[in-house]
Amino acid sequence: MTLAKICGLTTPETLDAALHGGAAFVGAVVFEKSPRHIPPLHAATLFDRARGKAKIVAVLVDPDDALLTEVGLILRPDLIQLHGHETPQRAAEVRRLTGAGIIKALPIRTEADFASVPEWADVADHLLFDAKPPEGSSLPGGVGASFDWSLMQNRALPACWFLAGGLEPQNITEAVRISGAPLVDVSSGVESAPGVKDPDLIHAFLEAVSRS
Repeated sequence: MTLAKICGLTTPETLDAALHGGAAFVGAVVFEKSPRHIPPLHAATLFDRARGKAKIVAVLVDPDDALLTEVGLILRPDLIQLHGHETPQRAAEVRRLTGAGIIKALPIRTEADFASVPEWADVADHLLFDAKPPEGSSLPGGVGASFDWSLMQNRALPACWFLAGGLEPQNITEAVRISGAPLVDVSSGVESAPGVKDPDLIHAFLEAVSRS
């Protein structure tokens, strides 16, 4: 059974759509350059309704200790998704500072991009394989791009990993079939405009995942 994460939620209506649809993970993006950015206090107020129903994930990009402390104390996420250039050593510090589990996003375009997987095996609770953003992009992900899902086949990977990048209701069944992903992550694929989640698209995505 494949489980889903709806990432970059910013409103009660879309968070409720994710929860009612059976999302196992819900994500708050705390990164000012993102159109999905939500400050920690706002995120804490919004995501409190998800506590105990889905795992709350705070998505951060190369966070400093001050932001980590703020997120840890105010939002109290179950998991922190590191989406920057963090090292395994830094991830271990993040866990110690916040008490949260770790998801590490790894950008993928070619076979060579899997080289760092072994060094994360004992550090991260989950790895998230996302499409490498275009050259010059100011965003580390969430740009609607996908990568060759067949790269995931016959690969020795930690048991619970996420597939991300360019997923949407129309292609998620095929993506799971080709990749064998146990977990999937969507953000821009359930939006009507950058940063604007659509409850109907969230529902359609989760319905498709449940059939995958």
